[in-house]
Amino acid sequence: MTTRLKDFATSVVVVVVPETTAYAAAQLMRRHHVGALVVVDNEQKSRPMGVLTDRDLVLALMAEGLDPEVFTAGDIMSVEPVLAHPEMDAMEAVQLMRLHRLRRLVIVDEAGRLTGIVTMEDMLELLNRELAALTTAVVGARDREFEQRA
Repeated sequence: MTTRLKDFATSVVVVVVPETTAYAAAQLMRRHHVGALVVVDNEQKSRPMGVLTDRDLVLALMAEGLDPEVFTAGDIMSVEPVLAHPEMDAMEAVQLMRLHRLRRLVIVDEAGRLTGIVTMEDMLELLNRELAALTTAVVGARDREFEQRA
């Protein structure tokens, strides 16, 4: 059975518009305990334009000594986010992350509307569950064989 992104990805995404100050974006990240915000179009609030990460804030602003009240999400966001769709297979998403060297993918529906986000942490949790299930199966098979031969 294939695991689709819609089966485990985060559907509640914290968003900002490009004019949101970097300072306000950092506060949102802290309040919602997230490492990234999806930057959405001012008019079509459901259309992703970019991604702003905690690393963007640190590397583009803090490390350069720039004022987070002056710079905006639009100034420092990663533009043209790599998009995935809810029906995408989890392993396809892993390959997409690897190919683009990303920690997260923005998920959109057929109309390009934001529906979720999937992170490396989400992927690791999924893979951990799958490996645990496989381990249980291996141990069960060993125990069954032992019982049959005893």
